[in-house]
Amino acid sequence: MTSQAPAAQGSRRNETVIVFALSLAAMVVSMMQTLVVPILGLIQNDLETTSANVSWVTTATLLSAAVFTPLLGRFGDQHGKKQTLVGVLIVMVAGSVLAAVTHSLLWLIVGRVLQGAATAIFPLALSVLREEIRPAKLPGAMAMVSGTLAFGSGLALVATGLLTSGDNPDYRSAFWLATGLATLALIAVVALVPATRETTGGRTDVLGALTLAATLVLLLLPITQGHEWGWSSARTLGCFAGAVVMAALWTVVERKVREPLVDMRMFAHRPVLFANVAGLLVGFGSFALFIGVSYLVQMPSKVTGYGFSASVLRASVEYLLPSTVVSLLAAPVGGQLVRHKGPRLVLLLASLIGTAGFVWIALDHEHTFSVIAAGMLVGAAISFGYAAMPAVIVASVPPKQTGIANGINSISRSTGSAIGSAMITTVLASKSIEHLPPGAPKLPAESQFTLTFVIAGTAFVLVALVAWAGLRRIHTLRAAEVAGPAPAADAGTGGRTPEAAAPSDKETAR
Repeated sequence: MTSQAPAAQGSRRNETVIVFALSLAAMVVSMMQTLVVPILGLIQNDLETTSANVSWVTTATLLSAAVFTPLLGRFGDQHGKKQTLVGVLIVMVAGSVLAAVTHSLLWLIVGRVLQGAATAIFPLALSVLREEIRPAKLPGAMAMVSGTLAFGSGLALVATGLLTSGDNPDYRSAFWLATGLATLALIAVVALVPATRETTGGRTDVLGALTLAATLVLLLLPITQGHEWGWSSARTLGCFAGAVVMAALWTVVERKVREPLVDMRMFAHRPVLFANVAGLLVGFGSFALFIGVSYLVQMPSKVTGYGFSASVLRASVEYLLPSTVVSLLAAPVGGQLVRHKGPRLVLLLASLIGTAGFVWIALDHEHTFSVIAAGMLVGAAISFGYAAMPAVIVASVPPKQTGIANGINSISRSTGSAIGSAMITTVLASKSIEHLPPGAPKLPAESQFTLTFVIAGTAFVLVALVAWAGLRRIHTLRAAEVAGPAPAADAGTGGRTPEAAAPSDKETAR
């Protein structure tokens, strides 16, 4: 008995450091998405370029994530998760250094492409957790790592605001911060994450990867550039049409090849499909919160009659930091709820809290307390949503498909964020304040912010419908089934092989 107790304590310590290392890596990845949002104007002025050109600083990262996340998630399952994690983190460090030292827009975009490839770290981290963490602790561990996504997105906005708040702000300081954090995450993963014990092997489905990448690029490109191109322009409509064609071609390819990148039965399996829809909606809501509140509080109140005339620093620290902190604190709570009540109930709770937050801020965004408190509610809702979705995925796919399944879910959240950003830009630009002083820039009417928050609240209402209609069977799973196989052989599988854990044809039909 005495010899077993230290061993159990050592196992718990190992699990703790693994979760810490992977949470740090996931946080750094999520920071890459929002890091540049407050400094796009600085980049435009410093590099003497146009707003259309500088928008590629954000678009490049999103497109890179869409291309590399599913491919590297699958590659990690096949050839080793830790090795892939380390390689991707090295690429992120290199991209961050390049973005920090270059004075060329082209090379800055290249650096952002390298940073975007690191989005694959999140599904790889969940695959490592499934292999290393005991079944009883896995929902909480996944929730903690997932919760750092919402925390990192908000932290990037706050940190960038702090770093660029002086009289002579330099946007490159944000990329040096990214370099330091990415290096720290790399060291933590190398030192604390154990080597991969099991790999599936097999060949890489190159044709499937190319057709999926083309589908995602053709879909996301017009979403991010539609405001510049025009939503009814030939380029925008052509890209959307091309995305439909490529999606059909990708489906045909994946059904024909012997070792597909994405098992279409898994992709269409009801819980996985609806988890991806939930990811799209929660990602939409998260960007609507961060960007909508940031723009709202910076509106010059003496000119517009609304807003708080906040600086970038004040907007970051006073209005966005509280929701960011709450999202991190809510992550372990969400994990415990997933473990004891199931991911379906947690998604329903996320929907209720998120809807309440957006309704509150839509009705009252004239008082500082309301904006901050409503943001805190939405921050908790986002964290709960991020905690529930990986549990749905892990409960619904065999271990060998964990990386690719969570990779697709990660892309669904990124797509939702891109749609949220495009929606905010379009809605705010569609109606301006009349009777502004001569020479003043166009500023959105207050009603457009109200509309933005109403649309975001509607997205969270739809999350409830997704959980209620699409995840009816998930909430009945026991903790061990949600966790999947434990590190020990056959633990938590109920005697099933990984293949037996895959959704059957009958389940897929449901």
